[in-house]
Amino acid sequence: MSRAIPKSVSKGVDWLTVWLYAVLVCIGILCIFMAEYNPATYTSSSFFQGQTNYSKQLLFAGLSVMVATFIILSDSKLYPAFANLLYVFGILLMLSVFVLGKDVNGSKSWIPLGGGFNLQPAELCKIFTALALSKYLSQLNMDFSKLQSQVIAGAIAMLPAAISVLQNETGLALVYLSFFIVMYREGLPGIILVIGFSFGALVVATLLVEKNLLAILLTLIAALIVFIFRRQIFTRKRWNILILIVSIWFVCVGIQRFIVPYIFNNVFECYQSQRIYSAVGKDYDCSQNIHSIRQEEATGKASIKPDDYNVRQSKIAIGSGGFLGKGFLKGTQTRGRYVPEQSTDFIFTSLGEAFGFVGSFLFLAVYFILLLRIIFLAERQRSGFSRIYAYSVASILFFHIVVNVCMTIGLFPVIGIPLPLISYGGSSLLTFTIMIFIMIRLDADRQMVLR
Repeated sequence: MSRAIPKSVSKGVDWLTVWLYAVLVCIGILCIFMAEYNPATYTSSSFFQGQTNYSKQLLFAGLSVMVATFIILSDSKLYPAFANLLYVFGILLMLSVFVLGKDVNGSKSWIPLGGGFNLQPAELCKIFTALALSKYLSQLNMDFSKLQSQVIAGAIAMLPAAISVLQNETGLALVYLSFFIVMYREGLPGIILVIGFSFGALVVATLLVEKNLLAILLTLIAALIVFIFRRQIFTRKRWNILILIVSIWFVCVGIQRFIVPYIFNNVFECYQSQRIYSAVGKDYDCSQNIHSIRQEEATGKASIKPDDYNVRQSKIAIGSGGFLGKGFLKGTQTRGRYVPEQSTDFIFTSLGEAFGFVGSFLFLAVYFILLLRIIFLAERQRSGFSRIYAYSVASILFFHIVVNVCMTIGLFPVIGIPLPLISYGGSSLLTFTIMIFIMIRLDADRQMVLR
């Protein structure tokens, strides 16, 4: 394939990454075909007529090839030069959704383009955010150990996330947290990540353990830490250690008794709280949710408690695949359309049922190789801009893969983010195509220092 392309174009292009991308796109079309195949209506011509999701995805793939080719032919210097401008454009595009957008599955984050096609600006803005963050962190005089620099970088990443939350796209908003992995690589203090993970662990503990018992456990842990540091505190009179321990205990108890219940009852919708509770095997009482109470007052009807039907059917489908799978187009759960959204958020179920544990393992191995390759590309860059951008791509892909797969097997709440290059959707496929091929273009000029 590369021999047919002029050397001036293909020089420096990492073809292993290109082939891994192509393999994943082909697997995606295959999975969508398995999820939607109906022998009663299928004809060979219908595959190319654009009337089904798999044929539309084939069209999106063709468009993605053209976009990828255009990026390969572009000048690497354009991306740092227009990074900030593209970021501003992305933010304005996301804000325009509030005026031009339409509701899709309860989320107002789509702009209709006509012909049944829609654009989701929050997807595209991931690319613009990665470019803007790379531009900011690669400045010649950047000192990322300063709090001001860390706050600005965090604001660049979190502004699109905040707009996504307002658009009721919590899943995409969480994806922007992956940029903190990039910041950690560039010198963000590890204590910030420790605090973030500790907060997550405390939230999970709050859901699993009765609140009074958890408060007692937190008190015992604090007392144990005071006992361990008793000599420094009481003998050496280092009261600041005691104040720090008591302060952390006070914050933790306050979070588990007041902050977490407030978020679940007043910020999240009932179905969002239920999904998170179900992920840890618990049941959420929607009568405590302010949104459900208001809905009941407005309609006079009690809100219907959401269930985890999607996840249960997904787990049944994947589990029925066994070790080797049922075979191509032989999945009963997939063919019977028991799994909702099985072409988009739950596309992994079609692969798991058809090819079983072995097929799923090999599929995830392709992802793993792609992530390792991207990290390898990142580390060989002379330019800080290119390195940071490559790590942004790896972090976004990693977050999408882990969350989506864990979501389909019930280890993570259903938040509705696609499986990269696999799930049906033009916005998603084009976004990941642009994201990956910008990285490939930058890597082709890896000896150049971009500012």
